[in-house]
Amino acid sequence: MSTNGNTKVINDLEYDLLAVLKSKSDAVQLYDTYVKDAESAGSQPCVELLKKLQQEDKRHAEEVRSHLKEVMQKGKM
Repeated sequence: MSTNGNTKVINDLEYDLLAVLKSKSDAVQLYDTYVKDAESAGSQPCVELLKKLQQEDKRHAEEVRSHLKEVMQKGKM
């Protein structure tokens, strides 16, 4: 949690959602590399799996982002 003296800059829930969003965003970008590796290996089933996982992580990131916006505006959901 980020703090400034005794005053929190953001609350724990905001911090947690930011951390999850960062993790999901990083994963979505990394999947491009993994897909290329699977393509280079000639493994179409792995290409399809990795693209599916990437799409699911994109959807998750969008959902987390939506929750984060609401939490930042209202302080909770």
